Amino acid sequence: MIVEIVSTGTELLLGQIVNTSAPYLARRLNELGFSVLFQSTVGDNRERMSQVIAHALERSDIVITSGGLGPTLGDITKEVAATLLNRTMYLDKHSEDRIRQMFAARHICMTDNNLRQAMIPEGGIVLDNQCGTAPGVVLETEDGKIIIHLPGPPFELEAMFEDAVEPYLRQRYGLQGVIVSRVLRTFGLGESLLEERIHDHLLQQGNPTIALLARSGEIHVRITAQGKDAAAANRLIATKEAQLRERLDEYIFSTDDESLETLVGRLLQEKKLTLALAESCTGGLVTSRVTDVSGSSAYLMGAVVCYDNRIKADVVGVNPRTLETEGAVSEPVACQMAEGIRSRLKTQMGIGITGIAGPDGGSPEKPVGLVFIAVAGPAGVQCHRHYFSGGRDSIKKRTAQTALHHLRRYLLALPAGE
Repeated sequence: MIVEIVSTGTELLLGQIVNTSAPYLARRLNELGFSVLFQSTVGDNRERMSQVIAHALERSDIVITSGGLGPTLGDITKEVAATLLNRTMYLDKHSEDRIRQMFAARHICMTDNNLRQAMIPEGGIVLDNQCGTAPGVVLETEDGKIIIHLPGPPFELEAMFEDAVEPYLRQRYGLQGVIVSRVLRTFGLGESLLEERIHDHLLQQGNPTIALLARSGEIHVRITAQGKDAAAANRLIATKEAQLRERLDEYIFSTDDESLETLVGRLLQEKKLTLALAESCTGGLVTSRVTDVSGSSAYLMGAVVCYDNRIKADVVGVNPRTLETEGAVSEPVACQMAEGIRSRLKTQMGIGITGIAGPDGGSPEKPVGLVFIAVAGPAGVQCHRHYFSGGRDSIKKRTAQTALHHLRRYLLALPAGE
């Protein structure tokens, strides 16, 4: 069954809010075995919305809309679909009673326009909203197509999908196969080099399929398989994963959604090591990511954001003469930052980061994007030079990501309990 997701709301087109519902629906529908082949976004305009929904019905079996079910004049999704299908709107008594009860329970005076939410297209199946006032609706067309209207707020939409839409789809279509994906997250190979390593697998795709996605200095290899159930799909994925690991294993650092900071934290705990950081151009971004992990206080002892050279020297322990002769953005300074913060905070591991995030401050010898990342620990100091492109925010994020990868590789090379 082919599904199209139609997200409604001018605020989405203006970029005022991020659409999190479409990814959620796509993921859940794929898990149920439905193929989401199209996604559309349209503003609160009757003519354009009608065109989008009509086009979706031409090429898809199921059209799922989000948004436009509320009480205001701009909430027009149900009315547009009703007009498109030549259905009249009526006041659904069950929905009206639920709306009145919710307002009464909250001790809020209900204005009459709230009853717009209880207006349902003729022949529609009402989906109760357990988290809000606007009910959802299922419309079945004469030629077997289906329109499902869901509310816009993500928590309402997700609850309605779990409570009402999934049971409806299971009953309507019977047992479906499932589509399962696994992501191999790699670092250290560019997209073209990685593609070259697995070129034959990419050419011979069937079930499973393979896709490459570039993500902030990483390359993700997504394996997607379809099977009669999750176990069958996972067996297909496991076979393909084993084949890919023969070519890429040294570059694969995690699978699916395991974050790099979680992985690094686990390695620090396994090896009974503590960490301190001295960050300049990243402004504490690496430290922030490390502390995103619950329990990170067990291994992160502290950090210093040392923008000014005086702080690099007085607080972190960088030799002032090195700063004068080599410059703040240099390999010797990065190494002394890593060693200095490790010594000052009495930790086994230290990281020093210095660079030019731009857009100003670069020179022909030291351009914007030049970054030095040093990792100090029981095996000595390792320093890495990088040239990152992009704007200031991009350079900072790529530096933080790369610093965590260098720390990971350093830790992996150490024996357990070092």
